Amino acid sequence: MSDQSAVTLDGVKHIVAVASGKGGVGKSTTAVNLALALQREGLSVGMLDADIYGPSLALMLGIADGTRPEVADGKYFIPLEAHGLKVMSMAFLLTDSSPVVWRGPMASGAMQQMLTQSLWGELDVLIVDMPPGTGDIQLTLAQKARLSGAVIVTTPQDLALIDARKGLEMFQKVAVPVLGIVENMAIHQCSQCGHEEHIFGEGGGTRVAEQYGVELLGALPLQMSIRAEAESGIPSVAADPASPASLHYRDIARRVAAKLQQDLGGARPVISVED
Repeated sequence: MSDQSAVTLDGVKHIVAVASGKGGVGKSTTAVNLALALQREGLSVGMLDADIYGPSLALMLGIADGTRPEVADGKYFIPLEAHGLKVMSMAFLLTDSSPVVWRGPMASGAMQQMLTQSLWGELDVLIVDMPPGTGDIQLTLAQKARLSGAVIVTTPQDLALIDARKGLEMFQKVAVPVLGIVENMAIHQCSQCGHEEHIFGEGGGTRVAEQYGVELLGALPLQMSIRAEAESGIPSVAADPASPASLHYRDIARRVAAKLQQDLGGARPVISVED
């Protein structure tokens, strides 16, 4: 069943969802650094934190707690700016001490409101940091927005790969192109001796990509600096664009940008339900 109410955001050329089948795989860190890397490639980029229950972009982008977006005409949010990115998040509308206790439809409605009632202006790419899993918010975004594609983040662990397959199949069912897979925490290098080992397994992202006929966009290292820089509010690509980790993100960004230039998102998502 096609959704005739799918919206196109004026001025936004591409909307890209960054998703994962489960939490703890570094999805938000990947989304933030991908956005900054796309910006380094000369694109104008915005970010929507669609993780209503556990928003993290404010922390990762160094936006102080309690910072609120201005409102235009009594109904439109003006996104905040950080590191040159336009950003909207539920974290800007609540405080740390006020958890979101909402049923799925309410959370989906909040996400849709931030998406459609924010003045994004002219953007080449809007990166949407999705909540983990394949629930209401993911389906609402796929139905209500004209997505150019999705990037799936996973780790090499078998459990993570099982959930990555679920996420990938969900986007296929709603006719959203999967731009590729990012394998996070793929390899660890000892800071003392330089020894490398695959702590969470090896080659899992490659196998899933081959199984579903999508591209492995890149494999990122398990590196303390990536975590520390994100938590400090200055993600790796902003902290040191020439670092090995940043170069990985920038290579992934170039691959994503090349796919977006092919205008993969022209079709409206179609829900396909199978027994």
